[in-house]
Amino acid sequence: MKAAPEAQRRLLDLQAIDTALAQLTHRRKTLPELAEIDAVAREISALEDERVRAQVAVDDLDRDISRYEKDIEQVRIRKERDQQRLNSGGALKEIEGLEHELATLNRRQSELEDAELELMEQRETAAAALADVQERLSAATGRRTEAERRRDETLGELTKEQEFKTGARVPLAADLPADLVTLYEKIRTETGMGAALVYAGRCGACRIELYGADLARVKAAPADDVVRCEECRRIMVRTSESGL
Repeated sequence: MKAAPEAQRRLLDLQAIDTALAQLTHRRKTLPELAEIDAVAREISALEDERVRAQVAVDDLDRDISRYEKDIEQVRIRKERDQQRLNSGGALKEIEGLEHELATLNRRQSELEDAELELMEQRETAAAALADVQERLSAATGRRTEAERRRDETLGELTKEQEFKTGARVPLAADLPADLVTLYEKIRTETGMGAALVYAGRCGACRIELYGADLARVKAAPADDVVRCEECRRIMVRTSESGL
């Protein structure tokens, strides 16, 4: 393939833009914020599971405490009723029975209140654990929001830079010979780089030094020949810096 030396040199400008675009694409995929967001997301998921367990523990204790309160209230109602009957007087046997039942109810109330107090202490501990995990969850959510903000800000900057580079690439590629650009694009698609400068006798793509028959081939090629590296197959652009 033939192409004017100037066109080949401008191919390096096209490669520089494509390299910059590839680097920008890589940066988009490897932003530190992305890893941070993933890590915080896992932390939030674990904290949410912990929060659910803590909430269930509080809810279970609230339910048990409520049940004890109902039982205590029933005992109080029975005590009031028995006390009223006792105050009304009656047969000795009946009075003795009421007094015995009141003593039993007093013991039952005391047991229930002790059990309720123990549950209330457990609930205080459980509520503190719930508040702690909620605080940590809130902090993690805040860190994720901040990381997302920084990610979006950086992505916005990268997008602008990509648009600028793409805008510069279009007229440059359009101004080069179509067959040269086609070959360049084919090589770039296959290897990630389509063209490189020969510098100090080395291929600028694979960094292999030219020697022997390969060096003689490149030296002997007319200036408008499009030469390719025998090792990496990229287009080798020759300039005064090539050392040939």
